[in-house]
Amino acid sequence: MTIKTAAIIGAGVAGLTAALSLARHGIHVDILEQAPQLGEVGAGLQLSPNATRILADLGVLPEIKQHWLEPDEIRLASGTSLKPLATVPAGRFALERWGAPYGVLHRSTLQQALLTAVIRNSHCKLHLGQRIENATASAIEAMTGTKPELVVGADGAWSPTRKLIEGSPKIAFSGNIAWRFTVPAAGAPAFLSNRCVTAFLGPKTHLVCYPLNEIDGFNLVAIAAGMNPGETWASQGSDIQHGMLLAQFSGWNPFILALLAGVKQATFWPLYEASPGHWQNGRDTVLIGDAAHAMMPFSAQGAVMAIEDGFELAGYVCGSLPLAQSLAAFEIHRKARAGRVKARGAFNKFAYHARGPVRVARDIVLSLRQPQSLAADFDWLYGYRAKG
Repeated sequence: MTIKTAAIIGAGVAGLTAALSLARHGIHVDILEQAPQLGEVGAGLQLSPNATRILADLGVLPEIKQHWLEPDEIRLASGTSLKPLATVPAGRFALERWGAPYGVLHRSTLQQALLTAVIRNSHCKLHLGQRIENATASAIEAMTGTKPELVVGADGAWSPTRKLIEGSPKIAFSGNIAWRFTVPAAGAPAFLSNRCVTAFLGPKTHLVCYPLNEIDGFNLVAIAAGMNPGETWASQGSDIQHGMLLAQFSGWNPFILALLAGVKQATFWPLYEASPGHWQNGRDTVLIGDAAHAMMPFSAQGAVMAIEDGFELAGYVCGSLPLAQSLAAFEIHRKARAGRVKARGAFNKFAYHARGPVRVARDIVLSLRQPQSLAADFDWLYGYRAKG
């Protein structure tokens, strides 16, 4: 049973993707966003083929490809010696093996491409500066003039919409911090490759580096243990926090330490995770993206899972089943998928942050794996074809 109206709370990646996906089926969508304007958020992100395939279907990939960069490979390297440990081919290989490209880009590039498509779509209406704490159909109708048959909570880790769903997930601090900063290409050290995504691995920490075409520089994300600063996604790191970061990376290669020590402006991102719980209320309200399954970034799939959620939600609610049954089926399907991605992230955390004999064994195993063999490990993830 195809619905005719929907409301989406939140105009982030999940919300805008869901809006475009529902609009493809002729559904009128109101998107409510508390921010008075959508500005630049975050820094870089990676889009694997399971997401770029969806973006192509939604018609926004050509715009994104004008700005992004497609790395030749994804590389794991030692944080102490800088020696490469293993590589997964990307570039043309990704397109041939998984049927869609792998790209790195600034988050604002993705956000702007989705936003432009939403604004141009006659089935979508964006309402900025609209904070809603009680996202019932009646409350939304009072704000938009249209009573939605479906309410989608795409409002992030501290989702107010989640309060409408009994037994919904809880958000907890993971004990880890992500430091995000950029380095201009002109002043970048030689160990940063402008053709690769590189994850440098070390005891209890790792550092991900990749080029960003939009800023003519590099995006770097350093992940280590840290303190909970409260309900915030990002804040400017203090001198004390910067000192804690350097302490976490003590013993690393001196070139990496010099790079981290020279950081002038870094953003301090506490990492939160969602517990198991219900994603839908059995009637007309559903959660997607971080509102449903906020996860650690150890698989670089946070934004990608939000894109998959939004696209597949449309496929389910625009099918032949009644809405309540469609939402239940969507929840079962997406929970299994997100759960597998979370499990892969937990494994990556264990492997990336290994110490002592485990680290030595890890390096030996990785050195014995051929690039094609490692790529096969990602077929279930990157080769996934979402149905919208």
